[in-house]
Amino acid sequence: MQFTSTQKRAAAWTAIAILAVVVLRALGAVLTPFLIAAVLAYALTPLVDRLDELGKGRMPRLLAVVIVELLAIVVVLSVMLLIVPVLVKELPLMREQLPLLFDRLHATLSPWLAQFGVRISLDLASLREQLVQYLQSNWSDSFGSLWSSLKIGGSLAVAVVGNAVLVPVALFYLLLDWKPLVVRVLELVPPRLRPGFDSFTLEADQVLGQYLRGQLLVMVTMAVFYSTGLALFGLELALPIGVFTGLAMFVPYLGFGIGLVLAVLAGLLQFASAKAFLMVGVVYGLGQVFEGFYLTPRLVGERIGLHPLAVIFALLAFGQLLGFVGVLIALPASAVLLVAIRRMRSGYFASRLYQG
Repeated sequence: MQFTSTQKRAAAWTAIAILAVVVLRALGAVLTPFLIAAVLAYALTPLVDRLDELGKGRMPRLLAVVIVELLAIVVVLSVMLLIVPVLVKELPLMREQLPLLFDRLHATLSPWLAQFGVRISLDLASLREQLVQYLQSNWSDSFGSLWSSLKIGGSLAVAVVGNAVLVPVALFYLLLDWKPLVVRVLELVPPRLRPGFDSFTLEADQVLGQYLRGQLLVMVTMAVFYSTGLALFGLELALPIGVFTGLAMFVPYLGFGIGLVLAVLAGLLQFASAKAFLMVGVVYGLGQVFEGFYLTPRLVGERIGLHPLAVIFALLAFGQLLGFVGVLIALPASAVLLVAIRRMRSGYFASRLYQG
């Protein structure tokens, strides 16, 4: 059986794609920090180039890379440290407010159940005393258990620390040599495919740039919105929780969910009443409506707009393939795939298969 040149090329590209998928699955853990660094390098390279232009040759690219990477590290650490004041504030409040919360729960739950003829004898006082005693016990035992767990799972701890060190190192070299690296990768594309490939990469670059700029504006705007809304309800931890929720929205649904849980917990510990649920319902409900129906379509644009079901599928699919990193890159990667799907759709409509 003789194969045409087109069939041979298709078979060759299919084999290359399968091999690439196999390698990615086999070396996923090793490639993770380099993948994170590559995504960050793509996003930060324009800023490095801008510093180069402002320096007009007087500032070496090495210095521009160091400045941009230090700024990125400071921003990431600041977002992570937003959770520290929340924990520092809530742990003492938890010891103080738990007795009040259990008393109110007992006073509210018993009459409500009695209306339906349900009488349950709950020893809430005993449970409350046990929890308070546990929270007031020596925390060193808990830290000792945590340290023992870290020793047992030493490989995981080493992997986390290793990635935390490797990502900045890989990011530094990628930012320093990004343009030569891109040129070397493009040289691998066959000359006959370069026009279509260059057109595709240009459109994908425009879509990704629009996504990153729009998403950044959405995150900052929602951080201000949540902080202001929680502060109007009198929440003492409004600023760290609001800023964390807004900035963590870069990870769709997950960041919002963590921020919502933190707000509910902080509200219950501070107010010890239904005001906490009212606060979260109003602020986070209005925030979702504002962000989903106005802010994201307005700032991110309809050009990369994905259906909510497509977003959920992308998060699950990329998370299954690449873990947490897959969740982080799900939407940017989906934006690139959207460009490819549009081109495939146009090619299909112009093909003999569709036109007969």
